[in-house]
Amino acid sequence: MEMPSWQRAVLKVGSALIAPDDTGTSSKYLLAIARFIIECHERGQEIVLVSSGSAAAGRKHISFDGDKLPVTIKKAMAAVGQNDMMANWSRFFDFPCAQVLMTHGDLRDRARYVSVRNTLRTLLEHDVLPIVNENDALATDEMKVGDNDNLAAMVATLVDADALFICSDIDGLFDADPRVKPDAKKIPEVNEITEEIFALAGGTTNKIATGGMRTKIEAAEKATSHGIDTYIVNGRKGETFEHLLQGQNPGTLFKRQQDPMSNKKHWLRHTLISQGELVIDEESAVALSRGESLTTSGIVDVQGDFNRGDAVVIRSGSTAEAIGKGICQYSSHELMHIKGQEISDIAEAYGYSPISEVIESNDLMILEDE
Repeated sequence: MEMPSWQRAVLKVGSALIAPDDTGTSSKYLLAIARFIIECHERGQEIVLVSSGSAAAGRKHISFDGDKLPVTIKKAMAAVGQNDMMANWSRFFDFPCAQVLMTHGDLRDRARYVSVRNTLRTLLEHDVLPIVNENDALATDEMKVGDNDNLAAMVATLVDADALFICSDIDGLFDADPRVKPDAKKIPEVNEITEEIFALAGGTTNKIATGGMRTKIEAAEKATSHGIDTYIVNGRKGETFEHLLQGQNPGTLFKRQQDPMSNKKHWLRHTLISQGELVIDEESAVALSRGESLTTSGIVDVQGDFNRGDAVVIRSGSTAEAIGKGICQYSSHELMHIKGQEISDIAEAYGYSPISEVIESNDLMILEDE
């Protein structure tokens, strides 16, 4: 099947390809991937590499017996293995590589998000291969993206990529698990990601890896909503990358949405993690659908513990349905005292002029806009 043309792509390679056994990094599967990157580079096509594998690469340096890895051990493995992983990639190329480590904190803060975006674009402009990984050695639970499939989708939106290639250990998405049912059929194209598509996903049995098919579909959902064609392909087969170079789809293509979100709305919807919820009345729900801002008078209830500048989900009080998501100008503690009141009444009662908008319209994502 012929694939759409592209100029800039993000390529995600997982732990099972970087370090397929317990002996550290290996070139077993990476030679074909490196040849693909080199050929793209020579054609003038830009690649951003999102590479897992630091913990897997560092496993040989820090011994541990047991089924469940303690977080501290895994962080230590990631710290020592990151060097090995970068050295392993760099030896394949005669052009420079750049290490870019990030956490979810770098993506959910708008200023840092833009800073990372500018850095990656500058590296591409200077023919440097960015190699991105989550900063597993330092990231806390609340600062982690959690898996590099979703990180790759976020990076793809950061750099406005045309395509996202996610390497797997199977040929794509199947209508059943091919490891259990040999007659399972590969799905070559997915036009819309539905609950039925998610139901086809399984998990991962790799103790070091953090992703499975579900996280790959989640990543595809993020990327396609930003207008990025997303492919799940078999990274263990060298012919996969030959097919890609020939413009053929060897896996499953999740087709881009024809009317993608703006960059900021995508950031609000897919990158920010909600810290609480606001329940609003019907009148305010209608106002939000018209593109208006949310004010204090329409808030019926405040749920969760959040600070100013945090993202919150907005729910309709009449249907309990999530209708929006935005950046809140007030903390949950402040809103508990002023919810349901007019701005003029708040000013009179408390003796100060409050911010008139709880969530400004340009900091608001109406979920129906998807």
